[in-house]
Amino acid sequence: MRRADRLFDIIEYLRRHKQVVTAQDLATHLEVSVRTIYRDVADLQASRVPIEGEAGLGYMLRSGYELPPLMFTEDEIEALVFGARMVRAWGDTSFTQAADAALSKIRAVLPARLEEASKASHITVTPTRMHDKTRVNVHLTPLRRAIRERRKIKVMYKSLGDETTTRTLRPLGLAFFGPFWMLASWCELRNDFRTFRIERFESVSVTQDVFRDEVGKTIEDFVARPSEQGPPG
Repeated sequence: MRRADRLFDIIEYLRRHKQVVTAQDLATHLEVSVRTIYRDVADLQASRVPIEGEAGLGYMLRSGYELPPLMFTEDEIEALVFGARMVRAWGDTSFTQAADAALSKIRAVLPARLEEASKASHITVTPTRMHDKTRVNVHLTPLRRAIRERRKIKVMYKSLGDETTTRTLRPLGLAFFGPFWMLASWCELRNDFRTFRIERFESVSVTQDVFRDEVGKTIEDFVARPSEQGPPG
């Protein structure tokens, strides 16, 4: 976590709790050391954030303190709420938690009129009723991590024809075609691009094998392919 994000989170945590909060509580919440909390709170106090208390006793944010408001329009707020609700309905648990945390941070610094708009958005997203939603939840988190860290994955995949194969893939990107999540990848078994429906994975294992861009094997090459982006599976 960036230090700027951590400082913001300290303020928000103190804002939500009306009673005295100990440095240990903050350290546990933010997964840092108590010493780091002492230093961060001292820096916030030096910046004239009205945090009362001291090391060893606990801290409380003086009521009425507001961060500068973010300047969003009502359309922008509605778009953000819609995106968060999409993630909650169709994403994995960590995605949902991240979306909720982001909305919470935004709402905390909105003017009252826009804060009400963020709560009253009339655009609803229907949760998935997919039979294999649990499997999507299990696999989406490691797949997103593998894409970020550019690590190869080993998967067991059951095709629509019920043929099961084991593959080593370079995960390149994810796309949502409701109600399905699709993985775009370079498949070492087929030596070509392949797309996979995530709920058809029997297992997913992120390896320690980091891959680098190679001409003809990148996400840009995948997108640039004519017609369909590689056959499924």
